[in-house]
Amino acid sequence: MKLRKLISLLLAALMLLGAVAFAEPAKIVATDYTGKTIILHTNDVHGAIDGYAYIPTLREYFYSLGADDVITVDAGDFSQGEIYVSTNKGAAAVDMMNAAGYDIVTLGNHEFDYGYAQVMDNLSKAEFTAICANVIKDEDGVPILPAYTLWTGSKGEEPIKIGFVGLETPETATKVHPGLIKEIHFAAFEDHFAYAQAAVDFAKAEGADLVIALAHLGVDAESAMNGYRSVDLLAKVEGIDFTIDGHSHTVMTAGEDGQAIQSTGTKFAYIGVVVIDNATKAVEDNFLVSTKGLKKDELVAAKAEGIISAIDAIYTSVFATTEVELNGAKAPGNRTEETNLGDLITDAMVWSVVKEGGIEQVEPNNVVGITNGGGIRATIAAGDVTMKDINTVLPFGNTVAVIYATGAELLEALEASTFCTPNAVGGYPQTSGIKWTLDTTKPFDQGEVYSLDGKPGSYYAPASIQRVTIEEVNGEPFDPEAIYAVVTNNFCAAGGDTYNVFYRAYSEGAGFDTGIPMDEAVMDYIEQVLEGKITAEAYGEPRGYATQILAEAEADAAA
Repeated sequence: MKLRKLISLLLAALMLLGAVAFAEPAKIVATDYTGKTIILHTNDVHGAIDGYAYIPTLREYFYSLGADDVITVDAGDFSQGEIYVSTNKGAAAVDMMNAAGYDIVTLGNHEFDYGYAQVMDNLSKAEFTAICANVIKDEDGVPILPAYTLWTGSKGEEPIKIGFVGLETPETATKVHPGLIKEIHFAAFEDHFAYAQAAVDFAKAEGADLVIALAHLGVDAESAMNGYRSVDLLAKVEGIDFTIDGHSHTVMTAGEDGQAIQSTGTKFAYIGVVVIDNATKAVEDNFLVSTKGLKKDELVAAKAEGIISAIDAIYTSVFATTEVELNGAKAPGNRTEETNLGDLITDAMVWSVVKEGGIEQVEPNNVVGITNGGGIRATIAAGDVTMKDINTVLPFGNTVAVIYATGAELLEALEASTFCTPNAVGGYPQTSGIKWTLDTTKPFDQGEVYSLDGKPGSYYAPASIQRVTIEEVNGEPFDPEAIYAVVTNNFCAAGGDTYNVFYRAYSEGAGFDTGIPMDEAVMDYIEQVLEGKITAEAYGEPRGYATQILAEAEADAAA
């Protein structure tokens, strides 16, 4: 019997031989998963919809090795990224997750990019359970989704019960256009942990043998200031047995100090596996499976290809060329330093407004551009440039806006949006027309927390300007008392990311939304000003207007 079982296990492995490349193949091939519950998990898929075809294959593989049950879950950010989900506001992601057979998901900040109403409309078509404990409706103080769900196993006289608790990063309050989420708020600071603890306690009260957190929190340094990381969750909330994490795109099988946290990176680089022993009712193992070479389910793959082909037919026509790669990286990149792509985008934004007129109340030399580095989502390779490329770089549908700000307010915006630089921050300013210096050897002087419409945000105002100086604006000396027309995007104008100072001006009538889509502004600039060719001379390197003074260790690392 033992030999027969061993042969069956080997045959199951050989079925996928040549098509499967696992992170730890010996662990899977040599193990009998009878009496085990397997959790397959993903996070931060960001529109890589062809990867959903890996899920049924891996699920069936574990069943072939004797698993009692296989649960498939996701830790958020499935609605935005590639044009295959951004052009339909996340609906295609839900459709693909239905096809792949997901069971439980929580929400990421990017689920709200198209507004609260769109999130709920998308989820109304879901065939899986969506949970989230800490996103609260203002009208009644109740979470917009169930805070937790109880999953019951299919085998045994006393089948295992697993409580799943969903958690969203409170940073969503300022990482999403505030005007799109006015009906809700994101429990912040101690309330964040209180909602999490309550959900854990309720799950245990209903008989959960163990609790798994689906937490879109991450471990970024940017999130450490407010204690919103997954490691902070485990330090503050009791009763969580394991955390499936998202948000920071980290590849990890444990926290920095060995905490029970696992995360798969992004876009199906890996699929996570958590093994639970049904007899001991405890997590027995966890690991990541590489998708390189992993066989795809044919039906799910065909569904993804249908979506991809239809959208590519519209978006892949070439309208320009670039001699250089345009840097869309996160870090080092648009969230840490000036980039050539940031220069191109902000130049295009300024041009799109100046050519239309309407900002004559300031001198031409007092017009500048700022966009948040976190809004730049992809690199454009040297060669042909398509509408798809630009839409992938700028997938949010943001429009170009104008804020009238004093020089002092401009300084505040730059100081607030670089508070943790050289660590990455989504608000890092990509600029046009501003020559400025950031001294990262000096501390950020943390003031009061910014708020929008009376709701606490995720970032702090600078109590004083310590780190940033502005030397010139369009070749003229900087004047802290002068009025500048700041061309930005409607997300920053509404106080998104770290730009609360822009919201103050905008809400008082000192600005307007042009209605010009950012992607169209960039495409028009490339076609009309650059005559369809992005040259090395114009954008081969960053223009060098943003200078950073680094500590010696940081300078050595950068070198």
